Amino acid sequence: MATVTAPTTTSAFLAWLEDWYRRLPAASLAETIAAAGGPDRVAIVTIDVIVGFTSEGRLASPRIQAIVGPIRDFLIRAHDLGVRHILFDQDAHPPDSPEFRAFGPHCIAGTREAETAPELASLPFFSEVTVQRKRSLSIGIDTQLDDWLAARPQLHTFIVVGDCTDLCIYQGAMYLRLQANARGLEREVIVPANLVATFDVPVPTAEQLGILPHDGDLMHRLFLYHLALNGIRVVAELR
Repeated sequence: MATVTAPTTTSAFLAWLEDWYRRLPAASLAETIAAAGGPDRVAIVTIDVIVGFTSEGRLASPRIQAIVGPIRDFLIRAHDLGVRHILFDQDAHPPDSPEFRAFGPHCIAGTREAETAPELASLPFFSEVTVQRKRSLSIGIDTQLDDWLAARPQLHTFIVVGDCTDLCIYQGAMYLRLQANARGLEREVIVPANLVATFDVPVPTAEQLGILPHDGDLMHRLFLYHLALNGIRVVAELR
């Protein structure tokens, strides 16, 4: 009789993680706004939806491009519901950025790669959006984010969308969560899984290029789970 090997701890967790991801609940955007106390208490932070990650350049990914249209639709719905606190946080690196040692040159300030994705730049209310530039994965280090937040002390709920799930989205949502924890602020941070994404580099491709592989599906799920572990509300979508 063949011996049946029990699943390892790791494989059991990965199976659980996939089930957790598939069971993420959807939520209502209108109800979320109402629960926050109205649209003036809600902010949308849109991270790195720019040309260099969506359509052009060495780091552009079709996985990222695929969420641009849904993000545009979401922003229009939120704006129609009265949300006006919208921040576009975007890479704009100096030509000699130390970050390039890890990711290669990308989204250099003043180049097309650092521009807002045209689908979002064409929003009818784009002139009302605050565009903030950053030079690292963090939305809060050496940026104007803290000043932007200080000018809007009434904000309670932050909805974070964009890319990449395991990089700038993770850093951005965690910054907002940890700042609230440290300062004793009543704040909810929400990440809709359908409005964030990350890139994929299969192992054979990585070996051919001499770079580290990056499983987009696994990293997406794992970092959403880690956000949830830290008190961030992860939902399948905000309908």
